[in-house]
Amino acid sequence: MSITLHDERFMAAAIRLSRWHLGRTATNPSVGCLIVRDGVIVGRAVTALSGRPHAETQALAEAGALARGATAYVTLEPCSHHGKTPPCAEALIAYGVARVVISVTDPDPRVSGRGIAMLREAGIEVATGVLEAEGRHSIAAYLTRQTKNRPYVTLKLAVSADGMIGREGAGQVAITGAEARAQVQALRAETDAILVGIGTAITDDPLLTVRTPGLESQSPIRIVLDPSLALPLTSKLVETAREVPVIVVASEEVWPLSSNAEGLPPSTLPGISPTGGEIGKRRDPNSPVSDGDGFALRQDVGQGANPDPISPLVGEMPGRAEGGASPADMDSRRAALEAAGVEVLYCNPYHPEVLLPALATRGISSLLVEGGAKTARLFLEAGLVDRIQLYQAPVVIGEGGIESPLDATDIPSGFSHAGTLMFGEDRLDEYERGL
Repeated sequence: MSITLHDERFMAAAIRLSRWHLGRTATNPSVGCLIVRDGVIVGRAVTALSGRPHAETQALAEAGALARGATAYVTLEPCSHHGKTPPCAEALIAYGVARVVISVTDPDPRVSGRGIAMLREAGIEVATGVLEAEGRHSIAAYLTRQTKNRPYVTLKLAVSADGMIGREGAGQVAITGAEARAQVQALRAETDAILVGIGTAITDDPLLTVRTPGLESQSPIRIVLDPSLALPLTSKLVETAREVPVIVVASEEVWPLSSNAEGLPPSTLPGISPTGGEIGKRRDPNSPVSDGDGFALRQDVGQGANPDPISPLVGEMPGRAEGGASPADMDSRRAALEAAGVEVLYCNPYHPEVLLPALATRGISSLLVEGGAKTARLFLEAGLVDRIQLYQAPVVIGEGGIESPLDATDIPSGFSHAGTLMFGEDRLDEYERGL
């Protein structure tokens, strides 16, 4: 079936609509759907907050009787299986739509191709692959978790004119201006989790929340790579852990052997979170996220994934990791963090190829790596960064600066330049890997 400019125009509108609820639909993708009759939109919807109801059923309900004989534009293949809601493919059939135009085929094995087959078997014309590249980009996090068993990883760096991302011992240093910082807040609001190293967590004492008025509830889960449980109880992260979830990723070496019968850290047990089960502000524990033992998976979970052990980050391993704390001290630290509402996750912090599948089992589809040159380098060297957001500002840091792990002249191979935006005097260049 031929695709017309008319189809592309309405699909582009559906894709724009789908972005309304990015990061707010739990483990389900944020899908846009338009019902169009005689060139007029008679129904429109985006996947509801928390993931249900789906876009198709809402758009059909809005269109009502006008859906009969109409065309449905959907950014992702309609589901064909019975979950908490009936299949969207069945709803499209029941409402009598004549044609369905789809951007992306769903990789979920319960759906892939089956939704399209159901529609065609019912006599409905189906066109697929309309603005597919744009459609895949809009649901990149969902596609990555489904096909690579890990979250989609964005690395954000703000670099000064002299190539620095901060100053030693100075805590947080403002590099970009207000407009760029507002853009970063918007990125946080549509991301499931944000990650920093323990060095950044201690030196900067960040909140890592969304501070844009009206979007505070969309703050991501906060994750700290903290091998020896060094995160201070007086830190802003710990003090707000009951308001916005915090996970500290501790070394398996500090796992208290008395805590389970086999004496195994949770990283060897399927889908376990030691302090609270599956965690997160946007999750659906009934949705498929991985095939069992996400922690133990060491296959290629991303383009360029490094199967070899990655060296610990110098300067980010206080406490027992350097031989300075006893098992009793570790138990005391763990108990205090847990009492404050922090989840302690035992999984080698310096093996992102293991950590990322572990996060996927918790329904985390998108991860923003925002803090620390060493942590940024860790994910880059592992080949597990999907998108780089590189802010370049006219500020000069000078003596004592912390050198950026990359700049615009040494972007790793495999990335393509996706575009440039200006926010005041600050320049944002975005680079992406293919999905």
